[in-house]
Amino acid sequence: MSWDLSCVDWESRLRSGLSLIPQLPVCDVRGSRAVAVFNKLRLADVQGTPTLDEAGAEWFRDIVYVLFGSLDPVTKERMVRELFLLVPKKNSKTTYGALLMLTALILNERPNASLIMTAPVQDVAELAFDAAAGAIRLDPVLEKTFHIQDHKKTIKHRVNGAELEIMTFDPAVLTGQKPVAVLIDELHVVARMAKAKRALRQLRGGMLPFPEAFMAFITTQSDEPPVGAFKEELTKARAIRDGVRKARGMLPVLYEFPESMQKARKDQKEPWRDPANWPMVTPNLGKSISLDRLIEEMETATETSTEELHAWASQHLNVEIGLALKSGGWAGAEHWEAQANPDIDLDYLLRWCEVITVGIDGGGLDDLLGASFVGRHRDTREWLMWNYAWAHPSVLKRRTDIAANLQDFADEGDMSLVERVGDDVRELASMVAKVHMACRLDKIGVDQSGLGAILDALEQAGIPGDKITGVPQNFKLQAAIKTAERHLAGSQLWHAGQPLMAWCVGNARVETKGNAIYVTKQASGSAKIDPLMASYNAVELMSRNPEAPGGLEDFLMNPIVAR
Repeated sequence: MSWDLSCVDWESRLRSGLSLIPQLPVCDVRGSRAVAVFNKLRLADVQGTPTLDEAGAEWFRDIVYVLFGSLDPVTKERMVRELFLLVPKKNSKTTYGALLMLTALILNERPNASLIMTAPVQDVAELAFDAAAGAIRLDPVLEKTFHIQDHKKTIKHRVNGAELEIMTFDPAVLTGQKPVAVLIDELHVVARMAKAKRALRQLRGGMLPFPEAFMAFITTQSDEPPVGAFKEELTKARAIRDGVRKARGMLPVLYEFPESMQKARKDQKEPWRDPANWPMVTPNLGKSISLDRLIEEMETATETSTEELHAWASQHLNVEIGLALKSGGWAGAEHWEAQANPDIDLDYLLRWCEVITVGIDGGGLDDLLGASFVGRHRDTREWLMWNYAWAHPSVLKRRTDIAANLQDFADEGDMSLVERVGDDVRELASMVAKVHMACRLDKIGVDQSGLGAILDALEQAGIPGDKITGVPQNFKLQAAIKTAERHLAGSQLWHAGQPLMAWCVGNARVETKGNAIYVTKQASGSAKIDPLMASYNAVELMSRNPEAPGGLEDFLMNPIVAR
């Protein structure tokens, strides 16, 4: 029988400074023994090399107690098979993680067992190895028990042959491993690597033969919107914590503000900016970090830029970035999140809008094909926007730095990864045809270059040629860019709140040439903005105040809309 690892009162626990681990039926003997071992380990990089009993924090001892106390003394099965710890920087997470794995190596009873700790970069892996090796060298008993191989970054038990290896995350190396314990540091960085999901899947599979095996994720929040494996594991951990998903052996320990404290209230700043709230998410406060130091760092970040402040808050307060605001970014980005309405999709536009314009952009094999549908609400006359994108799977191989993002968008239903060239334009044409058949279509705005395949697909779908119009690009698109900004700021433009679009909006860069501004793909590097450029095309057409193609009676009677 699995344990209930939820902690539904986590918000009140955070505010009260209580443990985020619920009461569990742990084996006190095993849990207490693990804490005793952990407490005796010394901190090699701290003046006076104190023990963790002297310098460690209670919040992490709770984790050690439950993780090792969850091992059933009869069946030898571990009830807490996974740990997901989300904790800000400067809370000794790498050091604690390394000494957690050393504790596991000391307590391990399986001959020739393999234990792995991995980090995304060599510097972090070195720090973890130095913490574990340093603790051994400071204890005469441990030094006799374990053999340290500095060049291999491994620690081996001289008697039973068990080995702890600390390495940089490499999917090729990790594939095929069969460890009894794994700790992955900074999952949010690891998740951006190609084949990261596959490596985690392989590690989990390799652990199946061992009932005592566990996997631990110890990470800060991402300094960009969460993607890939990090997004999946974080979402799962939150659902378990909140009691909306069966635990399946994962213990979630998430030091993050409630969503209401991460977002700004009207005419007020976000509550996370108030230092009085910071102790909620900094469990090691007073040990490895001080409040004064955090305040000083935030002031420096604030003086630098909005981008730097958001990055600082993500790393030091675990504030999740929903939209990556960048220096030189589009002004509309500042109002984007506030204008999200998740109810919006294409059917919503067909039901509530009297007229719809379509924007199209991109479509090369190394690009996204972006489409934007902007409708005018028949009652409020507000503009409603929904977007979609297509990509060829080759993009995932050619742009490995954004592969995790694109796969997420496909999984979320905001884009398609087509198998054959041409499937993308045919799917787009089908969507446009649906709008046309519903008597809602005004015009289709496109970049005048590279239209061949798109025009052919639209024609085959029965779209009249006079519905397609070229929209001038570059600085000539300035009016549409400004119009979109003003409508967002004035709450006259609502969008579907799609992660795809938050990513594109965050990628956008504005360049100035004379008195004109424009957004270019080149200024955005490898990160894509095609669906956003498509939106500007649709906005340009909607700003011309098109007439509704049909009356309200036709709209309500149309069978495509009615169904």
